[in-house]
Amino acid sequence: MKDSIVALAIASTLASAVASLVAAPAAAADGKAKEKCYGVALKGQNDCTAGAGTTCAGTSTIDYQRNSWKLVPSGTCETIKTPNGHGTLTQGPAPV
Repeated sequence: MKDSIVALAIASTLASAVASLVAAPAAAADGKAKEKCYGVALKGQNDCTAGAGTTCAGTSTIDYQRNSWKLVPSGTCETIKTPNGHGTLTQGPAPV
């Protein structure tokens, strides 16, 4: 009985390790570097905390909020056009 419990514990640990290895690189699966791009996220679709009015992912209150960001492929941020202009690598002011 003791041997089967030890074997089960080892199998569980191995399964957890393999699962975390497979899941972790999912965000960087394309192998490309990413950068924070401010002012391009739609309402509720920002990636994480940026400043006043945002606490983490999905908390931006308006489209293209200047103090919320999305991760985009490196080198593309300032080429993204929005109704308010282009994306920026620096945080803007919170909405009024």
